[in-house]
Amino acid sequence: MVSSLRLPALTSLISPSFTRRSTVSLRRRLHLRPPLAAGFSAQSAASSPTETEDRVDSKKSGRVQDRGSTDRVITPRSQDFNAWYIDVIANAELADYGPVRGTMVIRPYGYAMWEAIQDYLNVKFKETGHSNMYFPQFIPYSFIEKEASHVEGFSPELALVTIGGGKELEEKLVVRPTSETIVNHMFTQWIHSYRDLPLMINQWANVTRWEMRTKPFVRTLEFLWQEGHTAHATLEEAEKEALQMIDVYTKFAYEQAAIPVIAGRKSKVETFAGADKTYTIEAMMGDRKALQAGTSHNLGQNFSRAFGTQFTDENGLRQHVWQTSWAISTRFVGGIIMTHGDDAGLMLPPRIAPIQVVIVPIWKKVDEKTGVLDAASSVAETLKNAGLKVKLDDTDQRTPGWKFNFWEMKGVPLRIEIGPRDVSSGSVVISRRDIPGKQGKVFGISMEPSILEAYVKDRLDEIQSSLLQRAISFRDSNIVDVSSYEELKEAISLGKWARGPWSASDADELRIKEETGATIRCFPFEQPQGTKACLMTGKPADEVAIFAKCY
Repeated sequence: MVSSLRLPALTSLISPSFTRRSTVSLRRRLHLRPPLAAGFSAQSAASSPTETEDRVDSKKSGRVQDRGSTDRVITPRSQDFNAWYIDVIANAELADYGPVRGTMVIRPYGYAMWEAIQDYLNVKFKETGHSNMYFPQFIPYSFIEKEASHVEGFSPELALVTIGGGKELEEKLVVRPTSETIVNHMFTQWIHSYRDLPLMINQWANVTRWEMRTKPFVRTLEFLWQEGHTAHATLEEAEKEALQMIDVYTKFAYEQAAIPVIAGRKSKVETFAGADKTYTIEAMMGDRKALQAGTSHNLGQNFSRAFGTQFTDENGLRQHVWQTSWAISTRFVGGIIMTHGDDAGLMLPPRIAPIQVVIVPIWKKVDEKTGVLDAASSVAETLKNAGLKVKLDDTDQRTPGWKFNFWEMKGVPLRIEIGPRDVSSGSVVISRRDIPGKQGKVFGISMEPSILEAYVKDRLDEIQSSLLQRAISFRDSNIVDVSSYEELKEAISLGKWARGPWSASDADELRIKEETGATIRCFPFEQPQGTKACLMTGKPADEVAIFAKCY
């Protein structure tokens, strides 16, 4: 069994939370685009009946929705978390709405974050023996029907094609909601003998699920993801694979996204339609809701029996293969925003950030410009040669103060300022995004390449670690251990996560969801020892479960 990633408990925060610059300062110094929510008023009502969380909440917030005004301020997180999230996505130019309600256009800065996720995971997938390929997005509806629980679970979300080439199709097609069915159709043609196993593939693709309430990145009609699919000769191999891949996701979340997810097993009620077991990583967002950030499924033989995916074993007997599937999607971009962002906008972990360092040259007199720009270009070249992602903002249409706030809002981890005095002294000023104001600013850092490179890399590592430790502290301070249903209800009513012993029925689990809005997010891999009493029934329970409201 692959063990889950374990990190030592925090004894103290390495940096306290800070109040960001006032919205007054932002209003004066940063000319921002209007909130993304304003885009809903321009969308065609005929495009889709899908409702959206951001549309509903923006109405409640009472914010001005016209596009005529461009002087915008990011809504404070504590005032309206959802409005803050939508404002950040709009002003940081991460995404915009597509013409079909519930869809989004991912803009270059947002897509660069997705590319950083792809770059890391692609390497890990290949290291663990998987090959990339691609399957068609149109799937015969009869495929979906072959696995009973699968069609039952996905039917409400399916998008169907019934007309092609101007004619009604003989069989309607499903626009890919997930690929287990078409994968099995092909596996049946490719797998004949035990020598063909294990078969381990992954695809980077888009999927369509007709969600009724949408939220950019978190839940949209169409989204991007990777989905891995494997076939094995034994149950043990499939189980090892499913656990291995959730461990890959866990390490990615901690090491790259600085998000301290909790890895564990889903309850039967929450298990993927068609799987024997579902493993998950659950992340706590800034509003303390849970985000299912990635899943890995042990499919058992459910799909191989439905599709007749068999192989001849070493004894000459025909056996059904054992399978897994696992996925992570662009909702992880939303998770990064909601975990680390603050009132000033994005706050990006350096390993995910599209731009790690922004350089802002500062001059007042014309005769100072050339020297400052030459020094800034030299610093940019030094850091680029060191393998860092650098942006030199040498435009003269905006003031340095505007640029400071703009790149802060974009979440760039480090800012380097270079003025005439810095050129004379051969040094720069460096500001950290995660520590605002004077406390995060250091003067007199040498421009000498080896010194500057080492300093910048050390600070980026510190920021990466600081964001993770801050998120761990926030998560741990908002999980409450409970021993009764009354305690669970109180914890959920306070917006906390509840952790308590559980051995009750599926009906009891559904009752909790109906009465509190919370679900079992997972049974964590890391469990306390000994038998406990179920919080609902008082009967013996071997495991604790985590309950929370979720996206």
